[in-house]
Amino acid sequence: MNLQEYYKGNEWKAYEYFGAHIEMDGVWFRVYAPGAKKVTVIGEFNAWHDTELTCQGRGGVYSGYIQGAKEGQMYKFRIFHHDGSVTDKADPYGFGMELRPNSASIIRNLHAFSFTDQEWMKNTDKRYNQPFNIYELHFGSWRANGDCWYRYEEMADVLIPYMHEMGYTHIEILPLNEHPMDESWGYQSTGFFAPTARYGDCNGLKQFINQCHMAGIGVILDFVMVHLAVDDYGLCEFDGTPLYELSSGDVQKSEWGSYYFDHGRGEVASFLKSCANYWLSEYHFDGLRFDAISNIIYWKGRQECGVNQDALLFVKSLNEGLHNIHPHAILIAEDSTDFLKVTAPVAYGGLGFDYKWDLGFMHDTFRFFENPPERRREYYSSLLFSMHYFYNELYLLAFSHDEVVHGKKTILDKMYGEYEEKFAQCRTLFLYMMTHPGKKLNFMGNEIGQFREWAEYRPQDFEVLGQFPMHMALKRFMRDLNYIYRAHPALYDAEYNRNCFSYVIDDKAWDLVYAYIRDAGGEQILVIFNFGEMHYEQYPVRLSGNHMLKELIHTASDIYGGQIQCHTQDISVRNGQCRINLEPYSGRMFQIL
Repeated sequence: MNLQEYYKGNEWKAYEYFGAHIEMDGVWFRVYAPGAKKVTVIGEFNAWHDTELTCQGRGGVYSGYIQGAKEGQMYKFRIFHHDGSVTDKADPYGFGMELRPNSASIIRNLHAFSFTDQEWMKNTDKRYNQPFNIYELHFGSWRANGDCWYRYEEMADVLIPYMHEMGYTHIEILPLNEHPMDESWGYQSTGFFAPTARYGDCNGLKQFINQCHMAGIGVILDFVMVHLAVDDYGLCEFDGTPLYELSSGDVQKSEWGSYYFDHGRGEVASFLKSCANYWLSEYHFDGLRFDAISNIIYWKGRQECGVNQDALLFVKSLNEGLHNIHPHAILIAEDSTDFLKVTAPVAYGGLGFDYKWDLGFMHDTFRFFENPPERRREYYSSLLFSMHYFYNELYLLAFSHDEVVHGKKTILDKMYGEYEEKFAQCRTLFLYMMTHPGKKLNFMGNEIGQFREWAEYRPQDFEVLGQFPMHMALKRFMRDLNYIYRAHPALYDAEYNRNCFSYVIDDKAWDLVYAYIRDAGGEQILVIFNFGEMHYEQYPVRLSGNHMLKELIHTASDIYGGQIQCHTQDISVRNGQCRINLEPYSGRMFQIL
C-alpha cells in the first residue's frame, strides 16, 4: 500500500495492509494510531499479554508479526495514551468480531471461499432500462430458524425460493457490519469490515451471496459512512484523539447520538473508500445503498446549517472511484433533500449516485391513502406532484423499513378504512407504486399485509397467510403484480424519459379518478384508478385511435380479495373513446393493442 496516498485519502485497498493478515505460520498486525504513546496487540495467541508493535517512523503506523497466531483466534489492540490511560480497541480493519456484548476482533482468512458466480459478475449492471424490484429485509427478523437466527449460508436455502416465488429481482439487506445493539439494526457500527457474528462469518456471507447470484438474484448492502458508534472499543477516540470523528463543535454528534466521520481527513477518506470497495470486491455485493446522505450534504442534515463541503468532495471522489473500479455496481442514495444533481455524474457537477430514494413520493402517497375520500380531494394534486420533479433525478420508489416502525404503523395499517377496505386500498396503492415511473423497493412484510409494526427481535408474521385469506390474497396479488412488472417493458424501459409517460385523466379531483399511459419497449400500458368510495359504471376514458384494451390485472378481482368475479376484461376503443367500470378503491391495468 502507498502510505502517502492513504494519508491523502486516495487509497482503496487499505484493508489489504491494515488489520490482521495470515502469512506463513503467523499473522501480521498493523494499525494506524498516530496519537498513541505505545500500541500492543493482545489475544489468544499470547494469553492476552502485551506484544508491543513497532511504530514506523512518524507515520503513526504500528506493526508486528506474531508467529503461531492463527485463524479463528481473538485479539485486540491496546492503546497507551500520553496521559497514562489505556484503552483496548477492536481492530478498525478486522474481518471478524465476537458477538455482542463481547468485542474482540477475530483473525479471519478472507480468501478461504471461492466464488463460482463469474458469469453473473460478468453480466450484471446498473439495471437501467431493466426491471429493478428490490425486497428489503433485516437478516435477523425475516424468519426464525426455530429459536435461532438463520446463518448466512442457511438463509440462502429459504430466501431464494421465496424470491423466485414472489418475482423480486434483488435483495437489499440492512447493514451487516458488526454492531453492539440489535436495536440499531446495524446502523451504529463498531466493525466496519466485519460481517456481524449474529449470522456467521465472512465465508458464510460469501456463500449466501454466491448462491443468490447463481439463482439469478442480485444483492445490495445497506452501507453506513456518515457516523460511527460511541462504544469505547470502537473507532471513537481510537488513539486517544478524535482520529476518525470530527474533533469538536456542535456538529460533532449526530441526531442518533453517534459521532460524525471527519470526511475531510485523508486517512478517514481512505478508510471509508476501502470499506466500500471491500464489500463490493471481496463479497461480490451488486451495489450499496448509502444511508443518511442528507447528513453528507448538509451539516447535521439540515439545510439551515449549510453545505458540508468536505463531505461533498469526499462523496464525489468515492462515487467516481467506485464507478471506475466497479462499473457494474449500483450506488443508491437515501436522501431527503432537494439538493440538485444527486444522481448526475461527477463530471457534470453531480454527486455521482446511480439512484436516489424518492421520499417525497412516499410521503405524498401515504398522506393521500391515509385520508378518507372526502379529504382526498384536497390531496388529489399531490399524486400529480411527483411527476413535476421526477425527471430531475433517477428516482427509486421506496416503501422501506423506516415507514413501518416507531408508531408510524405498517403499510397496510396506514390505509384508510376498516379491515377489508384497508386491503382494497393497499392493493391499489401497490398498483400505483409499481406502475409509476421509477425503480421499486418494498420492505419485508409489505407483501403479506403485515399489521404489526416491525421489531428487530421478532420474525415477520408469515403465519397469517394460513389463518386469514385476505393476507394470502394480497400475497398473490403482489406476486402477480411483480411478474407483470417484469414482463412488460413499458413499465421499466426508458422510464426516465419524459416522453414515455402521459396523463389520460389528471383533472377529476371530485371523482377521485386518475389515469396515465406508460409507453416504452414497443408497447403501451394504460393504468386507471378510482381512489374514491363511489362505483362508476362505464366511466368515459378518451384515447386516440382504435384499440383493444387487454386487461392485465384488476385490484378488485375476487382472487385478490375483492368482489369482482370477472377477473379480466378486454375493452374496445373506438374513435378514441371507451368506457370502463371502476369499483370503489380500485385500480386496473391494460395493455393497449
